[in-house]
Amino acid sequence: MTPTVIDTMLGESIVAHIERLASISESSIDLTRVFLSPEHMQAADLIRSWMEEAGMAARMDAIGNVVGRYEGDRPNLPALLLGSHYDTVRNAGKWDGPLGVITAIACVADLRRRGKRLPFAIEVIGFADEEGVRFNSTLLGSRAVAGTFNEAVLSSRDRDGISMPEALQRFGLDPQQVGAAARAPSDFLAYLELHIEQGPVLEAEGLPVGVVTAISGATRLLVTLEGMAGHAGTVPMAMRRDALAGAAECIVAIESQCRNDTGLFGTVGVIRAEPGAGNVIPGRSTFTVDMRSASDEHRREAVSLALRTIERIAKDRGLVPQIDVTHEQGSAPCADWLQAQVSAAIARQGYRTLSLPSGAGHDGMAIAGITDIGMIFVRCRGGVSHHPDEHVTLEDVTSGANVLLDVIEHFAPKMRS
Repeated sequence: MTPTVIDTMLGESIVAHIERLASISESSIDLTRVFLSPEHMQAADLIRSWMEEAGMAARMDAIGNVVGRYEGDRPNLPALLLGSHYDTVRNAGKWDGPLGVITAIACVADLRRRGKRLPFAIEVIGFADEEGVRFNSTLLGSRAVAGTFNEAVLSSRDRDGISMPEALQRFGLDPQQVGAAARAPSDFLAYLELHIEQGPVLEAEGLPVGVVTAISGATRLLVTLEGMAGHAGTVPMAMRRDALAGAAECIVAIESQCRNDTGLFGTVGVIRAEPGAGNVIPGRSTFTVDMRSASDEHRREAVSLALRTIERIAKDRGLVPQIDVTHEQGSAPCADWLQAQVSAAIARQGYRTLSLPSGAGHDGMAIAGITDIGMIFVRCRGGVSHHPDEHVTLEDVTSGANVLLDVIEHFAPKMRS
């Protein structure tokens, strides 16, 4: 079968659009574009204009997502849903999220240029908030589409004290109508997202693209160890209840556990000690734990072992532990039938197929609640993401676009019962 080809000129167009979108930032020295900000509105208007130029009917929904629709060979057909997010972390890279949105639009533009309609519609969504930077709650855009938006987050305030309802109103949206963004499962045949890998595996394997098997689930803990503060020069070492030393032992034990368990990822990203003086034994310490796996069972077992380890170390050191679960997100497997179609497209484009899980979260985790999901990873330089050094080469942009367009043109919906 002859592979579908997007020429390098269109790859260059995708890169040019990435650069244009990256110029929309609240800061002139780095890239920051958060939910319901003036920059969000400017970016949304630009994306909507690109969708319309590509031949789509485009609109903004009730949460601020930008939605474009390219009809099939007859009206009102269910759609293959494509997309990603267009918000960023602070001091971000330009590729995380926008590459998936812009490449999807480019694929539709190529179909329109050739006058091609398919036996299904295509919808592209630029999700308004995946990162959760402004209101400390992730996947707001995709959860609204999936009908799982938690209205409790409407009570959240940003770092300037602005509530989410106030921010929605300033943006021109009605906080009481967020539920109108929800879509029915019958609207969609599947969801497919192209995204940078945000890791080093594809680069190490010398491959431009890969097939995602699952989006890993995550558990986050906040651990507090209570000991006894004391004078650094007078309390004998054997009599100390040093909360920071206990935390250090816990952290090393968790790292060792995860290093020796394939498919498990563990991170301690924050640690604090009190009272925080150089000549005082820490009487209280707090630290975070983030544990991830593509298998929920694996993750739950690993978290249980980590909890037992923390409790044992605390007991041995005369410390009192308090462990709170601050986040629990199950994994989202990519549908086998979609993985097979992505793998076939990669093979048709002449590449070896590599399957790998995503350790980062994505909008597909929410969209999986209403339709089957699949993902295509694109190689990024050094595996760097959420950083200004985040980069994808023109050649890899083109390869990713080739694969996505190939999947679209050969897409075979799953038979519905």
